[in-house]
Amino acid sequence: MSDIKKIVLAYSGGLDTSVILTWLKEEYKCEVIAFAADVGLGAELDGIEEKALATGASKMYVDDLREEFVRDFVFPIFRANAIYEGVYLLGTSIARPLIAKRQIEIARLEGADAVAHGATGKGNDQVRFELTFYGLEPQIKVIAPWRSDWGLNSREKLIDYAKKHNIPIPVSKDKPYSSDCNLLHISFEGGVLEDPWREPDEDMYQLSVSPEKAPDQATYCEIDFVNGDPVAVDGVKLSPAALLTRLNELGGANGIGRVDMVENRFVGMKSRGVYETPGGTILYHGRRAVESITMDRDAMHLRDSLIPEYSRMVYNGFWFAPEREALQALVDKTQENVSGTVRLKLYKGNVIVVGRKSPVSLYQPEMATFEEDMVYDQYDAEGFIRLQALRLKARAVLKKG
Repeated sequence: MSDIKKIVLAYSGGLDTSVILTWLKEEYKCEVIAFAADVGLGAELDGIEEKALATGASKMYVDDLREEFVRDFVFPIFRANAIYEGVYLLGTSIARPLIAKRQIEIARLEGADAVAHGATGKGNDQVRFELTFYGLEPQIKVIAPWRSDWGLNSREKLIDYAKKHNIPIPVSKDKPYSSDCNLLHISFEGGVLEDPWREPDEDMYQLSVSPEKAPDQATYCEIDFVNGDPVAVDGVKLSPAALLTRLNELGGANGIGRVDMVENRFVGMKSRGVYETPGGTILYHGRRAVESITMDRDAMHLRDSLIPEYSRMVYNGFWFAPEREALQALVDKTQENVSGTVRLKLYKGNVIVVGRKSPVSLYQPEMATFEEDMVYDQYDAEGFIRLQALRLKARAVLKKG
């Protein structure tokens, strides 16, 4: 008989966690508290408390974490320009440590001795959740049903179990791919998407119109940044969550932010994911434009050299690891001068930078001009080039024998 007395379950109301809630009650014969984090789920949260309680939860937490999510998790990774394998803006990856952090806080409040999640034994989320659990509460017990012998090891079996126990579910055997949504993005995987040659159905997308159906006229917008973070859109100051919501609206209306990739999971396999990140895509390109006139060259190059490693840390679940925190401190130091405004043209899936300005710009037209100037003596370049060429000359002499 299990010695677990109380469990806090990360609950989305979707197929997996709906089944898991009932299964936990049957398997452990103990109190199960459901927890849903609102990181931008929207209508997915409608009726979720009633559903959880009806399915057997003793209590339901629905916590609005949208501002914390964008301010303390999304903005820091964007200051690092984090992008995994060249295309993925880490929308799912960065939400997991916040959800797991709050889950541990609830376990402490409720005196729970275990936490549970619905991540599979093949995916990345199990790692992201559990590295956070153990990093914040080393003695916590973790229940991962997908890694147990629970016998529900396929989507079809989950659906059959749900029907047998009268659990309402949002998917069917005819449309079995799963999705995950937050303020930064929505992801799709599984089912028909497991064929990497098959183009996703257009009706799958939720945050954006197709570029073909986007307006024939470009949309212009301006974003203001202070110390690396966006603070206003088109001159209107907005909270972090409201700002990202506004950029999502602009990007989605113009067909921006769709990504279809086959990525390398931390556990070792390749997986196809389709993502919509409209606001994040705008933000990514806008930030780089402001950085181009405000960041010192070598500070930028050093930060950029760390992007692959930083992105791997976030993707692999090491948000609360000392190495990520150390890199974040370096990144944030490089952002102290990144303040200014970028003007962007949004057109049929494209984000085009058309202007940038800053009161602390390092760009000096009198130095960069091709016209006659009194600032830069072009003859100085001759000695500079000769010094840079010394090692190349030495190598050429050696090669000639």
